[in-house]
Amino acid sequence: MIIKKTIFVLILAMIACLPVRAQEEDLKREVTLYNPYKPSLSDARKLSFLPDIIDTASLNPVFSYDVNSDPYNPTHSISPIKSASLLADPLPKLYKSYVRVGMGSNTTPLGELSITNHRSKKGAVGFYAKHYSSNGKVPLENKQRVYAGFMDNDASVFGRKFFRNSYIDLSADFIQKARYAYGYNTEAPYEFLKKDIRLSYLDAGAKFSLASLNLDSADLSYDLGVSYNYFRNAGEGNMNHVGFKGLMSSMYEGFYLGSGLDIDHYTLSKSLGMDPKYIFTLSPFVSKSTDQWNFNLGMGLSLEKNLDEKVKAYFHPDLEFGFSVVPQYVRFFAGLGGKLENNEPMKIIRENPFLVPDGSIYRIPNTNHALIISAGLKGNSGLGGNYILSASYSIVNNLILYSNIVYPDTAGVVQRGNYFVITPDDAEVLNFHGELGGNFSKRMSFNTSANYYKYTLTANDYAWNKPDWDGKFGLFYNLRDKIIAGAEVTALGSRKLLVSQSPTGWMTLEPKVIEEPVHVNLGFSAEYRYTRILSFWVKVDNVSWNRYYEWAYYPSQMFNFIVGFSYSL
Repeated sequence: MIIKKTIFVLILAMIACLPVRAQEEDLKREVTLYNPYKPSLSDARKLSFLPDIIDTASLNPVFSYDVNSDPYNPTHSISPIKSASLLADPLPKLYKSYVRVGMGSNTTPLGELSITNHRSKKGAVGFYAKHYSSNGKVPLENKQRVYAGFMDNDASVFGRKFFRNSYIDLSADFIQKARYAYGYNTEAPYEFLKKDIRLSYLDAGAKFSLASLNLDSADLSYDLGVSYNYFRNAGEGNMNHVGFKGLMSSMYEGFYLGSGLDIDHYTLSKSLGMDPKYIFTLSPFVSKSTDQWNFNLGMGLSLEKNLDEKVKAYFHPDLEFGFSVVPQYVRFFAGLGGKLENNEPMKIIRENPFLVPDGSIYRIPNTNHALIISAGLKGNSGLGGNYILSASYSIVNNLILYSNIVYPDTAGVVQRGNYFVITPDDAEVLNFHGELGGNFSKRMSFNTSANYYKYTLTANDYAWNKPDWDGKFGLFYNLRDKIIAGAEVTALGSRKLLVSQSPTGWMTLEPKVIEEPVHVNLGFSAEYRYTRILSFWVKVDNVSWNRYYEWAYYPSQMFNFIVGFSYSL
């Protein structure tokens, strides 16, 4: 065994010595370097990845449980809930009265006073008075400056009493007007005093009415009133008027049924030599209205006793229909109607106060609108306002027209064209009408309107003193209710004026036609509200300084203005 181990060790030693000798031989080799040594490392691409763990094991837990419920009986304690209180919307403060005072060019004073009580559930009472006059002169065609003043006085005392289901109104009114017939044919000189051409009118009366207060439209609604008026034309007689107006209506089976009744009776002074006259009108109707459509079926029956000895009867339809094309924006409407227009003295004076002072103001026929056909569209303009586009065709009997009258000097009266006579005529009237309003911004708004007329007359060639068209455009500015200003342009188309003149006497009247051109008028107004109770205002009219003839031979006051203040008490 020892010999074997010795041999094994020797073999291992020999094997170990072999590489050592070879290595020694290799180290004896020569190496020649031509460049300096530059160690470098080659690029290595790193691999980055995340382990993808897929869990193939699934666990489906299985468990069971039992619920043992016991009833719970709570104790209830009831306490009352306090009712909610509804507060009324805050109301703006009202003042009992206000005063408005102004003065303008041509010595034009303005005074206005209004006195009322505060808000009350029992009623209201108040007083109103206004004075407006002018003392200016205007030049005529021959450069003569004549007095062209006027005066308007108005006063009213009124009261209202509220009851549970109704209320009563009571008022007393007074109106006084004075005009001067200053315009005349200047072909011949004409000197006159103010008192000789003064025309004075007075109207005083009282009204009483009883009306219902209905919260439910199905209840009976009524409005009944009586009135009395005394009218006087200085030196030309007087007239007493008693009137009744009534309206009753109620809902029945979804329809609104009702009728109106109007009665006007006139008694004239004996100096006029005229019989009493009256107008009686009954107008029943049935109507229904929804959000999509509406209609009205009615009629008017009128009985008239005026200038003729016989009583005249008139029948007028009263039909209306409308429906919504585009809700709120486009709505179509159409109507077939008529009416008897009462040409009482105060209505005529507001149109033309220069009638011949011989009592003819009491001898004016009433105008019968025998038929009125109309149709159009209306709705929201989309600019914060509304619009209307309509067309109408009317058949009119006794359309009131006016003509200047020129007579030579007579023993009784001198008329040089400054007085007018009535020239009624039957006519067909075609009218196109348009209105548009809205807001350019929160502070600026506008409105505009226009009309076109076409008259077809029976006896006259033209509708005297009536324009072929008219238009208006207004622009208004409001700065936080502190500064309020506006500008308005009005325009009238050309007109034909008739002058009936007699070179030799009453039986030889000859017509003379005067044509008035288009008239455009520009006006401004402004108000500065210094406080809630005090404000200052100004109004300017006819800025273009354009001469305008309202009637033949009657030039209007050209450029004029008025300034003033308002104060609330």
